[in-house]
Amino acid sequence: MSTSGLESIGRTVQLTYIWIDDLDVRLGWRNKQRSYRLLRVVLQTLRDWLPINEAAHLGAQLPELLRGAYYEHWRPATTPAKPRHRADFVAHIDRAFQADPLQFTADEITTVLGLLSEKLEAGEIRKAQHVLPADVRALWPAPPQAAWSALEEGL
Repeated sequence: MSTSGLESIGRTVQLTYIWIDDLDVRLGWRNKQRSYRLLRVVLQTLRDWLPINEAAHLGAQLPELLRGAYYEHWRPATTPAKPRHRADFVAHIDRAFQADPLQFTADEITTVLGLLSEKLEAGEIRKAQHVLPADVRALWPAPPQAAWSALEEGL
């Protein structure tokens, strides 16, 4: 079997490792498996809180391997999730870490969302933020002023 055309698989694996390594450093955990799990759970929770079209647009921005994790077990008919409060969002992520609880869940979610803000297109991030409840949106760190200026000029 020829390996031509398989470069994209190697590239998405490499890109996924880069994201996980970056997140692990930001969290200061030195536990890439746990960092990946947090990334996956935050992505899936975010996906479930977004309207279907916004969830699909955000998912399209992800590296292929992470896109697979993002869509894993997705049931579009049940989205967006209800109730839609920050406490529910944080609690959903905490449940995924019952065996090894997160120390500062909201801060760790903010770290993941900051990573997404740097890795994905600013316009898609803004669209996703816009449809989230204000208290959930507040978990998302503000982008650097230069990024906002560039985004506003493009609107």
